[in-house]
Amino acid sequence: MLIGLVTAIAASVCYGTGSVLQAVGSRKSARREAAAASTTGVTQHGGPSLSSTAKAAMTWEFIVGTALDFLGFALGALAARMLPLFLSQTVISANLVITAVLSVKMLGIRLTRKEWTSIAVVCGSLVLLATAAGHEGSGHTARATHWWLLAVSVGLMAVGTVVVRLMGAGAAILAGLLSGLGFGALGVGVRILDGVDPYDLGALLADPALYAILIAGIGGMYLHTVALQIGSVNGATAALVVGETVLPGIIGVVWLGDASRPGFAWVAIVGFVLAVTGAVAVAWYGKHEGEEAAGPDETRRLVDTPR
Repeated sequence: MLIGLVTAIAASVCYGTGSVLQAVGSRKSARREAAAASTTGVTQHGGPSLSSTAKAAMTWEFIVGTALDFLGFALGALAARMLPLFLSQTVISANLVITAVLSVKMLGIRLTRKEWTSIAVVCGSLVLLATAAGHEGSGHTARATHWWLLAVSVGLMAVGTVVVRLMGAGAAILAGLLSGLGFGALGVGVRILDGVDPYDLGALLADPALYAILIAGIGGMYLHTVALQIGSVNGATAALVVGETVLPGIIGVVWLGDASRPGFAWVAIVGFVLAVTGAVAVAWYGKHEGEEAAGPDETRRLVDTPR
């Protein structure tokens, strides 16, 4: 349990730091395109084009942030195998705290008292969850579940890609939520993946859950990048927290056999609800952070007008 918690915390730090570095790179790229008065960086509805997202991904900050994301992915995958999903996913989702704190320094964002209070609620809820967590389930499921996970992962990423291109800047929070659902599907896939223990390459390659992990991970990273380009970094990350925490936690308890310590079920429920509530509060209170940090004129150039 302790090794799993340390691993999940390390994954959280990697993800949180990576999110801020990616946001720095994305906004630097956006400023360059705005200065060049480019009209090719968005779709006709105001959403970022694939080329615009690719340019953002070429900045050194974004590259380092992505490397941290991959490291966080590896650590998170280990944590998902060692802890109940409602605990591992929630601890990993605490990268919201890292993101918020680093954004003060690196993005010039000033957090309000309400945002700090919401972050404190998330931290307190993690303590409750760690106290209540019991054993993790076996992860053994019917093969049909693996196929369903693959189908859901493909559907989520396809819908997310279409929505952000149609809704433009208005899709920032939704893109964050869908990316979180993708990362949640990734966590479930890691838990149920065949051919890991004991290692069997044939079983691993034949498992649909492996391809669900790849699609959900790559698609979730793309949607998170888009959300960072067009909206609030804390708001998008908070929406991601909700997506990657709620559904996987429920699936872990209902289908995979995750459990709390005897007599601590109510503590786990309270901690889980507080974690989600705190994340939603950060998303709500932080939705206009870009305007405070950049000023209305710059925000209008970077978010509301074609880049």
